[in-house]
Amino acid sequence: MTTLLEKALEKVGTLPQDEQDAIASQILETLAEEAAWKQRFASKREQLRALAVEALEEDVRGETRPLDELL
Repeated sequence: MTTLLEKALEKVGTLPQDEQDAIASQILETLAEEAAWKQRFASKREQLRALAVEALEEDVRGETRPLDELL
């Protein structure tokens, strides 16, 4: 466990139980969401790679514009 996480958990440990539970729930939810995103991206890796190649080819052909021009 990192020093920063230890410090955070130490501070959380001083809070009332209901606040500790709320923070723990938020942490667990965030970890679950992160795992779900990683799984979604892993299953779409080839699609993302194909889209990246397509975008680079469009840029080489001069079919793209700088983002500053669009804003």
